Amino acid sequence: MILFPAIDLKDGQCVRLRLGDMDQATVFNDNPAAQARAFEDEGFTYLHVVDLNGAFAGESVNGAAVEAILEAVDFPVQLGGGIRTLAHIEAWLDKGLARVILGTVAVRDPDLVKAACSAFPGQIAVGIDARGGKVAVEGWAETSELSAIELARRFEGAGVAAIIYTDIDRDGVLAGINWASTLELAAATSIPVIASGGLAGMDDIARMTAPDAHILEGAISGRALYDGRIDSREALAMLKGAGAR
Repeated sequence: MILFPAIDLKDGQCVRLRLGDMDQATVFNDNPAAQARAFEDEGFTYLHVVDLNGAFAGESVNGAAVEAILEAVDFPVQLGGGIRTLAHIEAWLDKGLARVILGTVAVRDPDLVKAACSAFPGQIAVGIDARGGKVAVEGWAETSELSAIELARRFEGAGVAAIIYTDIDRDGVLAGINWASTLELAAATSIPVIASGGLAGMDDIARMTAPDAHILEGAISGRALYDGRIDSREALAMLKGAGAR
């Protein structure tokens, strides 16, 4: 299991939103590349990055910041937010991303996701962001009638490398991961699931080591890392002791 530190980009800065609201953003670092290097130096093995402006705009907005991150670190980076065409996917992978996360387009154009999985095996993830169990799109500004499990099952056998499942109702508020719905989703699909949204502290890290959580690929942490609620070295040592990464 991997603990992914998160860098959410808004206007070129590292921020964390509260409940996905762009008007409730806290700036934690105005140098995303330096933040990425710090995470790598602390021993993390994989970085999660979201272009928040891009998610709303439907195209990359913080591309310069992402490119600076890629130049600054050696560990793999996955990116989501506003990536909605095969050409855009290919361009980012050519720049050195390990994995591209497709969110809104997974709902709007599932055939594009399947085509991307075929063209770029092992490098396409699907971001499923849910509010009240229903999938949200367009940077969480719209909620569909599709359930997270229904969406995940559309991609069974398509070659999706991972599903990043975010409970929007818990994102950025340190309420704890919604373990029940996350594990329910993981059990309903053969695609590896990464938990996101609400990771609050060391209790969640300990929960990641429980036997039933081993079905997950990992979990993403943002605000709890920036606030110091998680000691990164202690957390990584705990996960390593449990056989995680």
